[in-house]
Amino acid sequence: MGRRPNGASTTYKGSDGDWHGRVTVGVKDNGKPDRRHVQSKSEAEVIRRVRALEKERDSGTVRKPGQRWTVEKWLTHWVENIAAPAVRDNTIAGYRVAVNKHLIPGVGGHRLDRLEPEHLEKLYGRMQANGSAPATAHQAHRTIRTALNEAMRRGHLVRNPASLAKAPRLGEDEVEPYSVDEVKHLLDEALTRRNSARWAVALSLGLRQSEALGLKWSDLDLDKGTLTVRRGRQRPRWRHGCHDTCGKKFGGHCPDRVPLRKEAAETKSRAGRRTIGLPDALVALLRKHQVEQAAERLTAAQLWKEGGWLFTTPTGEPVNPRTDYTDWKRLLVRAGLRDGRLHDARHTAATVLLLLGVPERAVIGIMGWSNGSMAMRYQHLTAQVRDDIAKRVDGLLWAVDDAQGDDDDGTSGALVRA
Repeated sequence: MGRRPNGASTTYKGSDGDWHGRVTVGVKDNGKPDRRHVQSKSEAEVIRRVRALEKERDSGTVRKPGQRWTVEKWLTHWVENIAAPAVRDNTIAGYRVAVNKHLIPGVGGHRLDRLEPEHLEKLYGRMQANGSAPATAHQAHRTIRTALNEAMRRGHLVRNPASLAKAPRLGEDEVEPYSVDEVKHLLDEALTRRNSARWAVALSLGLRQSEALGLKWSDLDLDKGTLTVRRGRQRPRWRHGCHDTCGKKFGGHCPDRVPLRKEAAETKSRAGRRTIGLPDALVALLRKHQVEQAAERLTAAQLWKEGGWLFTTPTGEPVNPRTDYTDWKRLLVRAGLRDGRLHDARHTAATVLLLLGVPERAVIGIMGWSNGSMAMRYQHLTAQVRDDIAKRVDGLLWAVDDAQGDDDDGTSGALVRA
């Protein structure tokens, strides 16, 4: 037989009595051939493994050479060295909880290339059996799917078991937006409280909580009646500034606390950065709010910390999102309305736009959505919308045709034919 060409696969029986196979699958980082070795007592098994390697080579799915990763090592490396520098603080905080609290304890001991979809599905089931909400299990699923996609991209995996695993089912609770009368009642009650314009902005414009709290006076043009969303308020996080001598458990309670995050960050997408027209009544409320804030500035004197924020604490600092949430709950109680999430105000604003018949393209721009599918989630068929549809159908199909008059059988009216 002639000499095999360079790079061709080979199988042979070695002096140790075992069968060996060698397959060239590519080139290493140093430029040398990446030649893989398989070994077995059986010639048939070696041939099977050689052919499997050749198939992976030809399809471009050969695992990258080097140390084999465990799930724990890869997730730790991914979350701290790959994800952390590239995503926002809130995102990485969610990733770390999913990785360190759920994924590593649940499946971290597996070799990365031997993780199966069934391992993940059993983990999701255990999480929910132990009291975790379906949304928490779903967050763990999304996190490991993202992490393993990166492992695939880098050649550490040939498939993503998380993409094959059945994701935990999320319940789709229908949100009931507040009615127009309830919104008016809320706005009347808000007039008796500090930062009353805050709730008018939420209910009329549908801004996200972070967007509303991230507004500065420089984002408004009250003469032109416009507001531009540029940033979002971030939830504050703190560390001790006293070298742990204050006796407080949490850094946020330390007298010398040091912030770990910026107060605000730019919007995540181009769709989120948008300019919105202001109703005249809201412009008037904001002008009144401007006068009230100026009076607070004088009262606070040297304690005032000027940051240009639209909505502030009594000393000029940006409002903490947690405080804002508590104020919303108190407003609902004072107004005598049913309990609801702060985010329901956004659903309410989107539904009001539906009631007004605003074109979908305009709604997308006002709400800051990246695509029209979000309308299905945020706009709801309230009783008022259903009644309006029924009246329109009634007017179209059962309108009286004055020209025709009464029918021969004595019934009046006729179906209007298109």
